Amino acid sequence: MTYQNWGPQDLSAPAKAQLPEIPVERGMVLEDVQSGWVGAVTRVEKSGGMHVVALEDRRGKSRSFRLGFGFLLEGQPIRLMPPAPRAPAAGAGARTASGSVRVAGQRAQVAKASRIWVEGKHDAELVEKVWGDDLRVEGIVVEPLHGIDDLAAAVKEFGPGPARRLGVLVDHLVPDSKESRIADAVMASPGAAGNVLIVGHPYVDVWQAIRPAVLGIEQWPVIPRGVDWKTGILTAFGWPRGSKEDIGLGWQKLLGAVRSYADLEPSLLGRVEEVIDFLTVP
Repeated sequence: MTYQNWGPQDLSAPAKAQLPEIPVERGMVLEDVQSGWVGAVTRVEKSGGMHVVALEDRRGKSRSFRLGFGFLLEGQPIRLMPPAPRAPAAGAGARTASGSVRVAGQRAQVAKASRIWVEGKHDAELVEKVWGDDLRVEGIVVEPLHGIDDLAAAVKEFGPGPARRLGVLVDHLVPDSKESRIADAVMASPGAAGNVLIVGHPYVDVWQAIRPAVLGIEQWPVIPRGVDWKTGILTAFGWPRGSKEDIGLGWQKLLGAVRSYADLEPSLLGRVEEVIDFLTVP
């Protein structure tokens, strides 16, 4: 009991309304009343038997707080609760992140010889996040190439054939580009026809395949020539950018905003679906 409650009380007065109990969600913008810290939820974890939420402010700095009372959501006080448990897939009608019907009780298939190659780690992580459930059902593995300058040699070593197909997703595959010339040379090599499919999106980097509205911006920033593109993007967002770790953390923020195929540009969606069909349709 506090000193405000000491003394005669009006027992007929209505009880104070309880604060709404709101499950924490990634991306939710909260204010810690005691410190005044305002930030978006980037992660929730259990530490020392209690749930802790990390809030990242607009300058990219992060602080952790214990869940419970003392938060404002859209200016209103709430009791911040642990994340709501995910409902199990209901079988028929349940959808994967790619929009496919989830197959209830389906186990992942043993990996087949066919592969999807993408340019880098970030491409692989994005494909896994959206199409991972589908690919495990089909037994298709995604592998990063870390660039396509040596694509012809890599394809020759892979040895594509009717039971060993290869789909390649390339960044910035536009007419008269270095990437298009490499792709043309590979497709002219022995054994490629009918067994290799090279497709691509028009973006400088797969980051741009995330729809700007998902990130709360009107369009992706334009980066001047001569400036490293990813560093320029992080600079435009006001995020740390001085190391490889900063670039990796920046990508994780962007990837965290992607929930399903609806958050990606159609020019990437169509190409990935085309590759999956090529590898899975007899």
